[in-house]
Formats: sequence, C-alpha cells, structure tokens
Amino acid sequence: MSLENIESDNPDNLTPPTLGVVAISYNEEVDLPGFLDNLLSWVDEIVIVDDGSTDNTEQLARNAGSKIKFIKSARVDGEYYADQRNKGITAAESDWLLHMDIDERVPPELAYEIKNVISDRSKDGFRLRRLNFFLHRPVRGGGWQNWNLVHLARRELFHFEGMSHEIAVLNAPETRIGQLKNKIWHLNDSSYKERMQKSFSYCQEQAVDFSERFKKLSWVHIICLPCYEFIRKYFLKGGFKDGVRGLVFAMHSAGAVFRACALVWDTQHKIPREELESKMSNLWKDKE
Repeated sequence: MSLENIESDNPDNLTPPTLGVVAISYNEEVDLPGFLDNLLSWVDEIVIVDDGSTDNTEQLARNAGSKIKFIKSARVDGEYYADQRNKGITAAESDWLLHMDIDERVPPELAYEIKNVISDRSKDGFRLRRLNFFLHRPVRGGGWQNWNLVHLARRELFHFEGMSHEIAVLNAPETRIGQLKNKIWHLNDSSYKERMQKSFSYCQEQAVDFSERFKKLSWVHIICLPCYEFIRKYFLKGGFKDGVRGLVFAMHSAGAVFRACALVWDTQHKIPREELESKMSNLWKDKE
C-alpha cells in the first residue's frame, strides 16, 4: 500500500476532517528527514515545537514546504515536555491531531486506518499502540509492549500533563474513545550512546520526582529502588523475552534510577565547596 494520496472512506460524501501532526524536537537532524518523508504525502499540517536545537533541525523543517509550522520555543524553568506539546496544540489548525515523536513512523496500514476513523462522528479520540525498537530491533517485553495511549484526538479536546513522561488527557467520556488496530513504529535511539545521552535528561527530571516523594533519601532507597526497577523491567514486564537486549534494557533502566537517587542524595547532603576551601585555608593557617 502506498502512502501517496491516502483517502478516507466517506460514504456520506461529507468534507473529510483535516489531520495534523504535532511533535517536539531537539537536535533532530538525523531523524527529521525520515519523519517528514513519512508524513508529508498524507497529512494536512505538521507542527514542530523546537526546544532550542543547535544543529540543522530548523533549516530542514523550514525547507520541507508549506505544511510545516516550525515554532522555536525553548523550555524555561518549570516547563516540561507536556508544555511543549500543548504549545503545538495551540498552534495547530487541523480538526484532528496525531501526537508523535520525531523518531516515530506510521506504517501505511495505520495511515489508512487513521484517515478513516477521524470521520467517525461518534468518537473524539483513539488509543494507539507502539511497536518499540531497542538497538534497532523490535522488543516484546520490558514494559514497552503495554504502551497504549490516546495520541489521536480532536484538537480542541486534548492536552498534556506531567513531567518527563507526559500524560495525554482527553476531555471526553470513555465511550467516545476508540482503539486503533495497527501499531505505530517507535524507532528510538540510533545507538546505545544516544540512549545514555538522553538518559541524563530523564534522570534529572526523575530526580525532581524523587525529591518530592522522599524528603530524606536513605541508603535503603538507593539500593532498593534500582533493584526493583530491574526486577520490574526484566521479570515482571517480560524483558527476558528479548534475550541480551532485554537484559541491557533492564540494567540500563535500573542504572537510570540509581543515578536519579544519587542526584537527590547529593542535593540533600550537599557540602558547599566553599566549606572545603575554608578547611584547606585553615590547615595552612595552623602551620604558620
């Protein structure tokens, strides 16, 4: 099935609703060409909210044609990914919006399904599942297989909340939310090095959550929280099904939790550098 000129079935001969895509970006020059190529032939607009990219992201987006709306809006203190996505919703004009990451791709079967379901006047939104990739291979476990969120919805009823892992909120009853059959591809990282680089940002945001949950982080938290994360991802969520990749993913997740714990512990027990400098100065004074 070609992505060219996908049309929805519209037996009532009504004007079909328009479809837009909203995504957030930061230094996406590697993934952006594939993202745009995947969408331009069958969606009506693409809104990209950029978090202050320093690479070629902006030029690539602006050169892609009139369907692209590129918004430069780096996050300020107190803003999270949810705020970026909400800026995209505000800037969009389409009747329906599909919320994506730059490293996601829509297979032709899913594109055809989306173009058809948005004409269903009995629904305000649809959940969709991801086929997640880790180290360039699809994964069956680790918890990613459970992802099933409302990322396709009528523009005026939709917004995001939350911090590092934003939550999609649809202002509609459950009876008006449908389920898409086909999965979107989430390619994720181009290498494990990229995964580690992204993890640094996620750890910082998770540390904010930990600092609010644990007013005083103890050695018990530092040991137990990473261990539980490994058990949850590898055993309870089925990471073992993916062999060595599942083990790497579970260990990586546990390490990320440890780093978040370490950030919180350091903040709660911080010794100012000036105090050490003062101690050194006093040692020299004692020798005089």
